[in-house]
Amino acid sequence: MNIVQATPKDLWAVTRLALLLWPEQETQQLYEVMQSYQKDPDSALFAAKEDSTVVGFALCSLRRDYVEGTESSPVGYLEGIFVEESRRRHYTAKMLVEACECFAREKGCKEFASDCEIHNQMSIAFHRGIGFAEANRLVCFVKKL
Repeated sequence: MNIVQATPKDLWAVTRLALLLWPEQETQQLYEVMQSYQKDPDSALFAAKEDSTVVGFALCSLRRDYVEGTESSPVGYLEGIFVEESRRRHYTAKMLVEACECFAREKGCKEFASDCEIHNQMSIAFHRGIGFAEANRLVCFVKKL
């Protein structure tokens, strides 16, 4: 398994996986998001490759606004991660996160953060399993005006 920064050639394969993570999104919109992460110097898109096949990806960025539970700025932030089911439990996701952490360290970050939906027990277990500590839980509200 190789973890590499995604190239333009990888974008459609990454987008295909991103659609499995975010099925409510449109293909072209996700493709453009992947492109933006690849081009932005404060963001990174990593691909997990088995031979030349993309089997997972991770998006990370630098956040300069307040990040729950942190004390510094900027903070490296795991924006999204997905690994094909057949490659799970092979440390692929952990290696993707480590690549994101390395990117953040190289950009001067002293902290790395992430989030997930409160009901996503699989993601919560994953985050805890690779060393994240829970910073807070919150419920968000909205009101139509």
